[in-house]
Amino acid sequence: MTHDANTSTEPATLVQRVRHELKLRELEVAAIDALSPGFLAITFRGEALADFTSLGFDDHVKLMFDGAPPEGQVRRDYTPRRFSREARELTIEFALHGDGAASSWARGAKVGDRLLIGGPRGSMIVPLTLGWHLLVGDATALPAISRRLEELPAGSRAFVFVLADAADRRAFGGNAEAQVAWPASGDDLLAALRALDLPATETGFAWGGGEAALMAQVRQVLLEKGVPKQHMRVSSYWKQGVSDHHEDL
Repeated sequence: MTHDANTSTEPATLVQRVRHELKLRELEVAAIDALSPGFLAITFRGEALADFTSLGFDDHVKLMFDGAPPEGQVRRDYTPRRFSREARELTIEFALHGDGAASSWARGAKVGDRLLIGGPRGSMIVPLTLGWHLLVGDATALPAISRRLEELPAGSRAFVFVLADAADRRAFGGNAEAQVAWPASGDDLLAALRALDLPATETGFAWGGGEAALMAQVRQVLLEKGVPKQHMRVSSYWKQGVSDHHEDL
């Protein structure tokens, strides 16, 4: 494991970025759990996880598996939702909306199926002790948001806005003091974000993940609200009509 040159956690930068050795691991499906009509949690197991590392709540690994012809091998990015080095187990949550290759693979997955996982290449570590945490996304961001809220210590302030079907909404775990809203549309999400009064006297961090066009608007709203670029990370997890899309905006 190597560290980037800039590992300051002073308020000017907030985050620490850590690089990991890139490695491919062959894993086996150990368990499949239906979380909601639109989500499956699949737990993978393998001795190759002995040196697996995921330090950031929005890390992503590359899942590689055989898709239907003519696509061949499918590669998609997913957030490590939960990991146990002792058990050599890694849990990934799959959104089942639409007929994409990854959703189709997850629906048909069986215990004992095997696939390759690459990464994560690195982690973004955001301090847990900030004055506030803003988490914004659509349903595809639920795994990262869930993981972050479970990591935050008691007394932390979190503002959460998630655009998701009613059937996929969930009760978040963790001990943070979280204000959670489930807007009915992208426009409602942006309006709620504009109306949010962020604590002016405390340093915080804003995070967003979801569909490209919506996340571009989220980033613009954050800039209009005066959130410094160094105090935010907004990622495009997917884009209409494009497969295997992931981009930091």
